[in-house]
Amino acid sequence: MMNAASRRWLLISFVVLATTLIGQDRPKAQQMPEGTDLSIELVDPKVLRVCADPRNMPFSNEKGEGIENKLAELFAAKLQKRLDYMYFPQATGFVKMTLGAHRCDVIMGFPQGDDLVQGTNPYYRTAYALVAKQGSGLDDVATLEDARLKGKRIGIVAGTPPATNMAINGLMMNAKPYPLMIDTRIDSSAMAMINDLTSGQIDAAVLWGPMAGYYAKQANPPLHVMPLVKETSGPKLVFRIGMGVRPADQNWKRMLNRLIQENQPAINKILIDFGVPLLDESDRPITAETAAKQP
Repeated sequence: MMNAASRRWLLISFVVLATTLIGQDRPKAQQMPEGTDLSIELVDPKVLRVCADPRNMPFSNEKGEGIENKLAELFAAKLQKRLDYMYFPQATGFVKMTLGAHRCDVIMGFPQGDDLVQGTNPYYRTAYALVAKQGSGLDDVATLEDARLKGKRIGIVAGTPPATNMAINGLMMNAKPYPLMIDTRIDSSAMAMINDLTSGQIDAAVLWGPMAGYYAKQANPPLHVMPLVKETSGPKLVFRIGMGVRPADQNWKRMLNRLIQENQPAINKILIDFGVPLLDESDRPITAETAAKQP
């Protein structure tokens, strides 16, 4: 079984970054234009049916504990719909068996630019990040080009975009690779990497931002997370994340875009509560204070 988070990493490695679309003074999500009929597009217009992985923390699980579970709860409340899930492992065939089969109506947390679905406007922007112990001398390293990383043992998930950047900078010789393909019922590459970092088996870890922030926050003491936004060679490691809907569902997409625009401060709060390192369009961190402000 493919690790659901790893599938995201694979998608992100091929994603084409697009310009963020910003709506201008749109009406409230509940106030759809007269004559709009979502019953043609949705499985059940009275229910927010979310396609999700049942075992993919920090994103989603069957207990409703993940980032995307909490965002779905917010969206369902704002849309005044009942929330329901179609759970399916995010392995090969996930889109076909869920959204494509009309068993649900939206995939949360989809990288912008992937052509498997039609994407909404993004609701957050984040990056791969370097995780290190506080006071280690690496906790302010902001790029894989930093000379302080030379000779260090760095954890990296094999096949992800930052592995290319590490190779360019001569960091793979001492790197500790973690598998991209795992059975999430019994294993987690991200958790294993963080455990190795706290025990001293590696000096730093490179992880996708939401995973880095979530597991670093859980560590005791908490670890430092630095988004890798200053790379000058190799793939860019910053990506926009939105939701995925069926290509034909134009009214549904417009409703979700308005929902995102109108609730960005609440969305930001949920993401920051989970430790996600949020970035604005200038790669500056979005803090708890700035997250509460309307963009």
